[in-house]
Amino acid sequence: MRLPTPTKDTNSVAVIGSYVPRRCGIATYSADLVDSLKTNEPDVSVHVFAMNEQDLDYPSEVTQRIETSSLSSYRDAVHSINQGGYGVLCLQHEFGIFGGSSGEYILNLLGDVKIPIVTTLHTVLQNPTPQERMVMDQLLSLSSRVVVMSHRAIEILHDNHGVRRDKIDYIPHGIPQIPSEAGFARRESMSASGPILLTFGLLSPDKGIENVIKAMPLLLKLLPETKYIVAGATHPHVAAANGETYRRSLEQLAVDLGVDDSIIFVDRYLDIEEVKEYLSAADFYITPYLNPVQITSGTLAYSLGAGSVVISTPYEYAREVLSNERGVLVPFRDPNAIAEAVLVHWTNPKEYDKISTNALRFASTMYWNRIGRLYLQSFTRARRQDKIAHVERQQISSLPVPDRVLQHLTSLSDETGVLQHALYSVPNRSEGYCTDDNARALILTVVIEEGEAPSEHVLNLQSRYLGFVANAFESDEKVFRNFLSYGREWLDRGGSEDSQGRAMWSLGYVVGHTRRLSHAKLAQALFEQAVPTMYPMTSPRAWAYVVLGCCAFLEGNSDSPVVSALLEEMSNRLYSIVTDNKATDWPWPEERLAYANARIPQALLEAGDYFDRSDYMREGISLLSWLMENQTSKFGYFSPVGCLGAGPNEISAIGFDQQPIEACSTVSAALTAYRITNDHEFLEDAHWCFDWFLGRNVNGIPVAIPGEGSCCDGLSAEGVNWNQGAESTISYLTALSELQLATLRDRVVTG
Repeated sequence: MRLPTPTKDTNSVAVIGSYVPRRCGIATYSADLVDSLKTNEPDVSVHVFAMNEQDLDYPSEVTQRIETSSLSSYRDAVHSINQGGYGVLCLQHEFGIFGGSSGEYILNLLGDVKIPIVTTLHTVLQNPTPQERMVMDQLLSLSSRVVVMSHRAIEILHDNHGVRRDKIDYIPHGIPQIPSEAGFARRESMSASGPILLTFGLLSPDKGIENVIKAMPLLLKLLPETKYIVAGATHPHVAAANGETYRRSLEQLAVDLGVDDSIIFVDRYLDIEEVKEYLSAADFYITPYLNPVQITSGTLAYSLGAGSVVISTPYEYAREVLSNERGVLVPFRDPNAIAEAVLVHWTNPKEYDKISTNALRFASTMYWNRIGRLYLQSFTRARRQDKIAHVERQQISSLPVPDRVLQHLTSLSDETGVLQHALYSVPNRSEGYCTDDNARALILTVVIEEGEAPSEHVLNLQSRYLGFVANAFESDEKVFRNFLSYGREWLDRGGSEDSQGRAMWSLGYVVGHTRRLSHAKLAQALFEQAVPTMYPMTSPRAWAYVVLGCCAFLEGNSDSPVVSALLEEMSNRLYSIVTDNKATDWPWPEERLAYANARIPQALLEAGDYFDRSDYMREGISLLSWLMENQTSKFGYFSPVGCLGAGPNEISAIGFDQQPIEACSTVSAALTAYRITNDHEFLEDAHWCFDWFLGRNVNGIPVAIPGEGSCCDGLSAEGVNWNQGAESTISYLTALSELQLATLRDRVVTG
């Protein structure tokens, strides 16, 4: 496969994320990380690509803005990153800061950058939506290293997403050092003689602040000088949707409970110096959050470094960092438990000091100067992995091509034809048969016949599949029906255009390549009868199938004016639609890549070879090369588009479920290019695609079962679909047989 030149190991880092002066936790985190990297490595060059939703006055380290909802802006960033000589890309990920559904736009950027990616996950969901899971799976696949801020996140990524633990770096949430005297003036200004409670950060209903307010009557009854500070602006997304409704409800609750004189609302976004002052002034920091699966909290991390006692509900991050007596956990939505925790520790200085000391000791591992060093180590690992992966891609040899076994195909086939589907490896008779699969199986038997003296068993299968296609032909309408029930009743009047084209291709292949004259004669008669109904078709893929069928037909019977005319018409159509798209950013002749995509460039190559048209062949090779380049994973494996296809904004991302028909069609097209051009690189490409079946894919899982001659129905983010139907099995066997045939031809030529 033609691979990009490996990135040089440079001392330059590109950072993508929200960035100051945007007011959010990730923006602050990104800025602190950049400062820490520069402090730890003065020679490092850090350039920020800031996610932008408004016209902000960014600092000088921001090299480029990425407009959140503009796909073209992401593409512009790709160009800048690839041309910028960076050694690593550091992504700060949170679903909500990127455009598209669940932030999917960022995948378009990551799929095209040519340097290792280190991704920091600020959110790790235990129960993501299907869209969130898809985005996360692709993000994890594209990342060389993954940074998380809790050990629980490592387990979720391993158990729910199959990420190897050695790919994950645990780096605690960075925090600033907070001098003990930072809050003296703030505390004196409040004339506080009782405990000061603090919650800070962007306000939203999931913060549970109302439960602290409800604890205040009991606290004030026993500790009348208690103060509770709620500091921070309303979260921008909450404000956009509901204004200040939540803040007003908290203020009203304080009034209703008669505690409003003891609660201080600071309605603004705090800068870092103010945060330090409030944290230093507070005796208790309280995070009464309501989401039990919250995996990180920057505000909780900050509070550990202030020396106050942290009281928190037991969400995931709090349970981890406050363990070993570093804080106090209270039940969710339990104001009485909050009040009791404050009272117990305020009146027991020894216990208070023990928890404070434990928290400070733990916090010393979280200061930004250490966090920057850990990130630099992660970057080094990512660069090393990228170098190793590149060497492996350049030096690795193709996997051995296994022996062909027809056991499973035979079990799927009966006297009627090949059944469509299987439940695991057991034929599923309830789904019946289709012409599509029988046409594929017919071509397979002829490919086998070309490479060896066919066994009686293979010839019997060929006869059965040809009989099915012949029976599918409706002589009055001159079309091929597609679906046949197990009870042998046709379920349609005529299949799709692609189904018509595929039937024609199989018949043409029989005419041109079988050694059985009777089979060739029947196929020729059916093919020529169906020619007139091919002209109205509008599907480029159907045209491609017809072109492949015509080229094969004319190898066995060149004296057929009607077939020659059909080939000329369909070839011109394909060439025109491909060249019409050539000047656009999306060279594919359809709005989306769908299935068996490589058959289109393969058809152009076959037509170019037949007509001796170098322009056809040039466009076929160009389109095939583009297709393979855009279906290559970051680590060099064949990674075809998933079953839902891919448009211009999706092709860079890894799609699931990946289908065996894509690997088969690309193997076939590469072998066609090799036969026509004699360029051995195309033979290498064919083996590269075939290795997908054997486990060289984005999941590292074999899809085929060579010993049984079967193939699983698809590769998903979770593994494989263990059903082994006809399309998948025939795709594997055809790709295998065509590789074997190409090897045999090479031996004959080299003699």
